[in-house]
Amino acid sequence: MVTSVRRQRLRRLARWALMAVLLADLLALSDTLAVMSVDLGSESMKVAIVKPGVPMEIVLNKESRRKTPVTVTLKENERFFGDSAASMAIKNPKATLRYFQQLLGKQEDNPHVALYRVRFPEHELGFDPRRQTVYFQISPQLHFSPEEVLGMVLNYSRSLAEDFAEQPIKDAVITVPAFFNQAERRAVLQAAHMAGLKVLQLINDNTATALSYGVFRRKDINTTAQNIMFYDMGSGSTVCTIVTYQTVKTKDAGMQPQLQIRGVGFDRTLGGLEMELRLREHLAGLFNEQRKGQRAKDVRENPRAMAKLLREANRLKTVLSANVDHMAQIEGLMDDVDFKAKVTRVEFEELCTDLFERVPGPVQQALQSAEMNLDEIEQVILVGGATRVPKVQEVLLKAVRKEELGKNINADEAAAMGAVYQAAALSKAFKVKPFVVRDAVIYPILVEFTREVEEEPGVHSLKHNKRVLFSRMGPYPQRKVITFNRYSHDFNFHINYGDLSFLGPEDLRVFGSQNLTTVKLKGVGESFKKYPDYESKGIKAHFNLDESGVLSLVRVESVFETLVEDSPEEESTLTKLGNTISSLFGGGTTSDAKENGTDTVQEEEESPAEGSKDEPGEQAELKEEAEAPVEDTSQPPPPEPKGDAAPEREQATDKENGEKSEAQKPSEKGETGSEGISPAPEEEKKQNLARKQRMVAEIGVELVVLDLPDLSEDELARSAQKLQDLTVRDLEKQEREKAANSLEAFIFETQDKLYQPEYQEVSTEEQREEISGRLSAASTWLEDEGFGATTVMLKEKLAELRKLCQALFFRVEERKKWPERLSALDNLLNHSSMFLKGARLIPEMDQIFTEVEMTTLEKVINETWAWKNTTMAEQAKLPATERPVLLSKDIEAKMMALDREVQYLLNKAKFAKPRPRPKDKNGTRAEPPLNASASDHGEKVIGPPGQSEDAQPISEPDKATPGSEPLELEGAGAESEQKEQSTEQKRTLKNDEL
Repeated sequence: MVTSVRRQRLRRLARWALMAVLLADLLALSDTLAVMSVDLGSESMKVAIVKPGVPMEIVLNKESRRKTPVTVTLKENERFFGDSAASMAIKNPKATLRYFQQLLGKQEDNPHVALYRVRFPEHELGFDPRRQTVYFQISPQLHFSPEEVLGMVLNYSRSLAEDFAEQPIKDAVITVPAFFNQAERRAVLQAAHMAGLKVLQLINDNTATALSYGVFRRKDINTTAQNIMFYDMGSGSTVCTIVTYQTVKTKDAGMQPQLQIRGVGFDRTLGGLEMELRLREHLAGLFNEQRKGQRAKDVRENPRAMAKLLREANRLKTVLSANVDHMAQIEGLMDDVDFKAKVTRVEFEELCTDLFERVPGPVQQALQSAEMNLDEIEQVILVGGATRVPKVQEVLLKAVRKEELGKNINADEAAAMGAVYQAAALSKAFKVKPFVVRDAVIYPILVEFTREVEEEPGVHSLKHNKRVLFSRMGPYPQRKVITFNRYSHDFNFHINYGDLSFLGPEDLRVFGSQNLTTVKLKGVGESFKKYPDYESKGIKAHFNLDESGVLSLVRVESVFETLVEDSPEEESTLTKLGNTISSLFGGGTTSDAKENGTDTVQEEEESPAEGSKDEPGEQAELKEEAEAPVEDTSQPPPPEPKGDAAPEREQATDKENGEKSEAQKPSEKGETGSEGISPAPEEEKKQNLARKQRMVAEIGVELVVLDLPDLSEDELARSAQKLQDLTVRDLEKQEREKAANSLEAFIFETQDKLYQPEYQEVSTEEQREEISGRLSAASTWLEDEGFGATTVMLKEKLAELRKLCQALFFRVEERKKWPERLSALDNLLNHSSMFLKGARLIPEMDQIFTEVEMTTLEKVINETWAWKNTTMAEQAKLPATERPVLLSKDIEAKMMALDREVQYLLNKAKFAKPRPRPKDKNGTRAEPPLNASASDHGEKVIGPPGQSEDAQPISEPDKATPGSEPLELEGAGAESEQKEQSTEQKRTLKNDEL
């Protein structure tokens, strides 16, 4: 009995726990009904959203364009974004920031910082001594870091998405170049944090493009591998990617399509921007030659003129892609001098000869990293705006040795669409078809540590060890564990990049520091002192390379084991509750991996570190745990590791002094005695009571970032608050501009209305002069003092003017409504009178309306006629300049009252039942009318079985009172009623028989 009660109680608790989980999910979904993606390019960005009813749609900006320039204009009191900022680049080039993504994650001595200074000399870059980075110095009081500027752009993109979706959006997937290293990726995440965005994933733009291509061609993907090359040349860089598409068997969804990144090659500075800069330099030389001998200044010294030339070079590059020559012309380039020059495509190609020679470079890099040749590539697809240059296509076609280049993808929007599909897959609010994505690590990461070894007795030396943590072109996301076995005291190890020999010397300089982090462990010696009788299983460091490609050290722990005797005790209530909840979810055996299109990692144990090529004796320093994720998931799962590789899910929930204990099943070997002989019952019982106990002690970790110091929590909070203050200021400015525009528009519109006949008819000369004088005074005030007026002052001034003109506008509006309202009232009165007249003509036997109802309707009709005539007579006596007594709202009220009475009678007639007809005096049926059909005279009724044909149906008893004579039906109408009654009786009988 007690056991049954306990089980019921546990089940009840489990149900409540399940309901709490579901409720939490529902509450989370309520805030994430829409997600967005931002394809963050060097020159422009594309924003896409997914919301209920809107699957994967590109967001239009305020100018109704599908792509928005990544440009920000920063002034003391205002900001501009997108096309507005791009137009401000000519007026104020110093305050207009473009192509600032090149500075993300870069220190001051990076070659890209020097290149940015050469390309855009109008910008003043300051130096941050703590992080060794640069920032934009707009004015002595105004400066912003590249992360803050990017945060502004991301916040603006979210505002565009929210306006388009008509609901708040917080979750986003952001695209980044595939060649971004750890410092650059962390910089983008910090910028998104400043903007208040929750980043679901940083997805490589080449991966997003490949995903978009595969999603829309799902039916063409089968078990046969298809190798596709995507050549993406954008404004700032070029990336070539080799992708393999095929269907694979997954644990949860069966056979599903998969894309795997096989090879990547890139050129950080090859793109459309460099071509435009070459054209700008050429146009500047032509303009200086035209003004040669006039002692004019060099146009290159004028930032505004160079901004105009860069805009013209962008237009010229686009036009020359379709024409062999074009005339470049700029009005008032400098000193009010116009510029006009003819540029041919041949000249353009000669300017960029060295750039076109670099086009095949990324292709060769991608083939080398994928260990493939061109014969294995089925198709080469062009992506990016710069691939529209004919010379680029010509050189690329020759390099890949194909008949033609694929152009069957939207070169501008493919990455945005792939990213938003991934956002929908990662969000809890949407269910999408699974598409497995296996991205690749571009830069290998390894762990380095130094250990003291004894080569000879009494001779100690230090040995430097390297272990590859994430190999080049290995898949991610994944987790790995490294075990240090020969340490019993605090020590340090280093996380660095691996072999980067595939990068050239210049790329290595741009790459920055090759050292990532130094990890200092504290508490190793104390853990050994706590468990002197336990056997050490090593110091385990858990690493995670997440979906965004960002590496993190999850935890470090010291693991010990010993063999203890286990006394059989009753399970605790908490354990039973956990088991019950697990059984509700399938016993805890189902995988928790999402069908979100990413290659999930096994939860029970992280993936192993790469093996070392050192001598076998050193292999004990770095243990591999679990099994590496394989591409074919249809294979059976590997057996659970034992000893130090025990699954984490078996750890007990009890914790004491920050330590965790874990129970493990006893070993099956070494304790069964001699082979083939079963142990005695006593020995078997003792064996069952002995188990391995695992103790885990957390080790303190101190991280020293070496590549680029991250912003501290305080700095992040200050930057986020700074951006929030700027956003609030912009909103206040927009509100003030809206109030000023409304006031100005009201003044001009009202001044114009005063001279219209309909307004002059209902106003006197004095009234118009008063209104006109007040409007003129408000206009003068707006011109003289309006710039310093607050939003409240502008709204108050507008309210005063509206109150002044309210009576005039009311009279005009009422006169406009009179004809329509009066015509509708007359029609309703006429129809109501006709309805009442027809109702009174109904015979008394068929009357369905009572005298009270008809009298009430007649009364309402008469009162409405009387009100209309009286009110119109009074209105005719009043002058047009006075407040009218005939109001449209009164007319509507009268119409509603009259219509309510008519509708009541109509509804009653609609649902009224006809009264039964009495028989004639002789009790016989009335003769049918002359026009009755033959079937009405001789209709034969088939009776039920056993009843003779002569049997007649039972007639309905007469409802007349005893002794009274039935009313006599006269005329054809009576005959027709009697015929209908007889037919109804026959139909009823038929239904009963059936």
